[in-house]
Amino acid sequence: MADIAGDTIYKAFGLTISSDFYLPELPQLPRIKAPDIVVRKADLLQLWVEMTEPNRHFSVQENFCMFEVPEVAIYMVESGSTISVYPYDQANEDQVRLYILGTCMGALLMQRKTLPLHGSAVAIDGNAYAIVGDSGAGKSTLASVFLQKGYHLLSDDVIPVTLTEDHTPIVTPAYPQQKLWMESLNQFGMESKHLRPIIDRETKFAVPVSDQFADKPLPLAGVFELIKKEDEEIKANCIQKLERFHTLFQHTYRNFLLERSGLMDWHFNTTAKIVNKLEIYQLCRPEFRFSAHDLAEIILTKIKKDVKV
Repeated sequence: MADIAGDTIYKAFGLTISSDFYLPELPQLPRIKAPDIVVRKADLLQLWVEMTEPNRHFSVQENFCMFEVPEVAIYMVESGSTISVYPYDQANEDQVRLYILGTCMGALLMQRKTLPLHGSAVAIDGNAYAIVGDSGAGKSTLASVFLQKGYHLLSDDVIPVTLTEDHTPIVTPAYPQQKLWMESLNQFGMESKHLRPIIDRETKFAVPVSDQFADKPLPLAGVFELIKKEDEEIKANCIQKLERFHTLFQHTYRNFLLERSGLMDWHFNTTAKIVNKLEIYQLCRPEFRFSAHDLAEIILTKIKKDVKV
């Protein structure tokens, strides 16, 4: 367990977090003596100079990840229990926090042998379903359609997956927030004036979803890979055999850290236990029209009728 740091205890990714930084996105807990994770301010400048190489923004070893975001902060993640942060002068607090909850948490989950998938996870009929894809694919927007239908969110951006003793993959809830672009808010008729921009002057907003947040871990029953295409038609294909390994690797959050962290064997062994436990589909969506409602219906059809394409 980590040592005590800040005055506030938070919960995210199934872990308790003591933080020197205010993390308004996360639920707060009563004070405890031994949080799982400590997030602390630290002077990392000299260590970064010693560790880094020219034109490299990451220094990665086993159980150690250090990186710099120019004009924002230097971050260090160690042994799955400590995140140290050196904010630069005049750094935007929202940006500093963005990387704590994103890249730092992704690296920390890897160090704890938790598979972090890049996407959104929703709870449907007692199971978790992951929507994965590259940045801008429409993952959060599609998840928001499911919330409008009365389903619940498990995670947005980083999906933590662990295995039970019988190798059942489990998704642990992250924290009750979505990130949606203005275009998506407009499609859903949602006002942005009361929402906080993810980064100052950005048109992507933090959307609290406390009332529709699934607060218990659920079995991962399916993965849907979302891809943008110029085609007007939506296409759905079941991903088979070895391609499933490629899909799960491609959409592991910050997968470039795996090799340098000595985690490639762990990743392969973990995904090998997952690929035959669930269905994995690829959904090709039109790039130039809003299709999230149609995609949600296709996913629900496949889930409820177990139709294979």
